[in-house]
Amino acid sequence: MSSVAEAIKLDEVAFRELEGSFRGILVRPDDPSYDEDRKVWNGSIDRSPALIARCTGVADVVAAVKFARASGLPVAVRGGGHSFPGLSVCDGGVLIDLGLMKGIRVDPEARTARVQPGVLWAELDHETQAFGLATTGGIVTHTGVAGLTLGGGIGWLHRKLGLTIDQLLGVDLITADGEFVRANESDNADLFWGVRGGGGNFGIVTEFEFRLHPVGPTVVAGPVFWPMEESPNVLRFYRDWIAECPDELMTLVMHRKAPPLPFVPAELHGKLIVGVACCYAGSVEDGEKVVRPLKEFGSPVVDVCVPKPYVAHQAMLDPSFPHHWWYYARSCDVAELTDEVIDITVEHSMQIQSPVTSFPIWQLGGAVSRVGDDDTAFNGRHAGHSFNILGVTQTADGFGEEREWAKRFWSALEPHHTSVYVNFLMEEGEDRIREAYGTEKYDRLKALKRKYDPDNFFRLNQNIPPD
Repeated sequence: MSSVAEAIKLDEVAFRELEGSFRGILVRPDDPSYDEDRKVWNGSIDRSPALIARCTGVADVVAAVKFARASGLPVAVRGGGHSFPGLSVCDGGVLIDLGLMKGIRVDPEARTARVQPGVLWAELDHETQAFGLATTGGIVTHTGVAGLTLGGGIGWLHRKLGLTIDQLLGVDLITADGEFVRANESDNADLFWGVRGGGGNFGIVTEFEFRLHPVGPTVVAGPVFWPMEESPNVLRFYRDWIAECPDELMTLVMHRKAPPLPFVPAELHGKLIVGVACCYAGSVEDGEKVVRPLKEFGSPVVDVCVPKPYVAHQAMLDPSFPHHWWYYARSCDVAELTDEVIDITVEHSMQIQSPVTSFPIWQLGGAVSRVGDDDTAFNGRHAGHSFNILGVTQTADGFGEEREWAKRFWSALEPHHTSVYVNFLMEEGEDRIREAYGTEKYDRLKALKRKYDPDNFFRLNQNIPPD
């Protein structure tokens, strides 16, 4: 049992009252499942809550919020648990775990989906693709729908459809007082603006309603790889190639050591490589034409950019970012891949030591940039690319070195920073959170926080304090 958890003594009378009204599972430090239940995706995070409240429905969420408020304990909220800095678990507080809330209802005629906050992207895609539909989701399928959406939501479909929040029709939310509210364009429109990018600052969303679109079920997708020494040429070609690409094409640039996967020749395993992964969310015939110049550039050592099921492509990167590896992130948006940005990227990519460090450079633009800046709390719609510089190890061994590498890389890019995606932040302080939103939006979000959570009850997040 953690000394932190031992030091927190729950009010037994209040706990018994909670226990009597709670349908889900209440886990305390002496329970057999405690150590497993407190784990999150990032293995470098080791925190010990005093209580884990595994909710099965809205009533459980309300009860857990009211209990935590009455107890005065800090609260962490966990959906998929994919927060880079581990903000979905806490020391000595109440972890409100939404992972058992898995309800999904797809309306194929209206092309909408109602989704509870414990749903993962693989689960949602499975249901929507049964009808040939999808919405913008993440690139790792065990990511939670809730956290990704509340921060904005980028993924393989964002250039064609817009961000995940651009598909959001409304939410049900439990406030810091344990009250139920609905927010959409007509009801509590100010709150609806804030949850579209403002994270978990205003309450716990217990249901999302998304707009769906025809996608797949087959797309042209996958990566093409070259030896790392070709990276300067590949990146300059890539920059020119995507300049006029259609919105249906979304790409990621990846630098890493080649993994020992079946489609990678054995002689490449452990060698530094550069790759461009594609997803063309249109017809297979058009997609094959669009990606042909990439596939024909230079002499690729691996080419698995082919027609495949959309759900298979969505899961492609899952083995590169599994649960309980150690992750450290530094991130920034840049306007474009200038020669200097490319040179910095190549220089630092050549320094990768860990066999599992794999960082994406996201292509933005397209439909993302055509939504009005003031329409949602999300900032950075006009950035060209988002760098998510990840230092990754399988255990603590070597983690310090990869973390310092990520910091050096990020610092070298600093003259080119334009903004930062809030979902890619570590615990970096208020100035970085303000940078993620821009001063005007940040002030507007603070005013919204004063209205819906004036005591900053929901503060274990990328926090926007009310004061």
